[in-house]
Amino acid sequence: MHGYKFLLDLAIILLCTKLLGVATKKVQMPQVVGALAAGLLLGPAMFGVLSETDFLATVAELGVIVLMFSAGLETDIKELKKSGKAAVVIAFCGVLLPIAGGFLAAWFFNKPGMIESDASCSVMLQNIFMGVVLTATSVSITVETLKELGKLKTRTGNAILGAAIIDDILGIVALTVITSMADPSVHIAVVLGKVAAFFVFAIVVGYLFYRGYKYWMSQADRMRHRHVIIAFVFCLLMAYVAEHLFGVADITGAYIAGLIISNTERSEYLQEKYDILSYLLLSPVFFANIGISVELPKMTPTIILFTLIFVIVAVLTKIVGCGLGAKMCGYQPHQCKRIGIGMVSRGEVALIVASKGAAVGLLGSSFMGPVVVMVVITTIITPVLLKVVYRRGTIAAVEVSEDITEYHEKITDIRQKISHEDMD
Repeated sequence: MHGYKFLLDLAIILLCTKLLGVATKKVQMPQVVGALAAGLLLGPAMFGVLSETDFLATVAELGVIVLMFSAGLETDIKELKKSGKAAVVIAFCGVLLPIAGGFLAAWFFNKPGMIESDASCSVMLQNIFMGVVLTATSVSITVETLKELGKLKTRTGNAILGAAIIDDILGIVALTVITSMADPSVHIAVVLGKVAAFFVFAIVVGYLFYRGYKYWMSQADRMRHRHVIIAFVFCLLMAYVAEHLFGVADITGAYIAGLIISNTERSEYLQEKYDILSYLLLSPVFFANIGISVELPKMTPTIILFTLIFVIVAVLTKIVGCGLGAKMCGYQPHQCKRIGIGMVSRGEVALIVASKGAAVGLLGSSFMGPVVVMVVITTIITPVLLKVVYRRGTIAAVEVSEDITEYHEKITDIRQKISHEDMD
């Protein structure tokens, strides 16, 4: 009987995420907020109804892979190319500022008389690592929100996606650099070589698959179900190769797989099928599992104060850093806000980075609590803030459009008056 408990867990997760998703939608908020809240309520942080299991973790991982694959299928290639240079600038600004902010916050508190750290590495490395934790971006939260708002294919949506992918790479580099200082077995040159090799691999394999896939579709046009299976196999293989062979996040491989297939004739049909799969099972489990995996440790007043400052730094450095990068690339102020807020969520990525740091003595147990709280808050507020800035941006655009229309009407009236006077 115990072996079938996963069925009950799934039923509870699907029911609660749907109920809270509908509730948040009624108050004009994205449904992903309800799914995240459901995980927190069900998990050990609140009522302890569910706990993270290997099964839920595996389904959640598959969920984020499908989510990013779908995002790749929906991406406008032409728009992504246009935002390519901007994405690099945005990503760099969105990494440098959080590292500086996290370092300064930790530097002030990580000392005798404030917060006693039990990490084995030097205090300087610990402080730098706290900044590295803030470089993480969980683009999956933003992707789901943008899909729900219908803004994934916009200029800002593509900029966020591009910057987030580059952000992941820069985060890997930053994590490798700091862990190589703490762990001699980690060689940065090897890691950087693997990252470069992955993108070479992705370009070559992607081109070959694209040509072969298009030819196969032209020969088997009526066999649509086979298209779905072949595309999904390619997604899974790219995710596996990225993570297992090159040390790049599996979601990056999945996104690139979707990007390659997005330029084919059946991309919309495939997108429809994967949306059903994601909506029915995978996405609810993924978002709920983020909340279920959270455990809040006991914290002293000093640690609570540090947590508050750390959360503020986490939010502001991404908004200001990425927003500044977007401004440098010619984006409008309302677009800069959207891009900055879209990069705020740290999600499961920051938890993974933190766990790797703790394993090599870069993160003390006293600082794990603030990291967890930061992850929870940034994950919850990002969809909420995105909803607000996209709504305000739409209102602003309407107002500008109305002003222009009114201006043209006035010009027309003046011209008509002048014309009548000339006739008189």
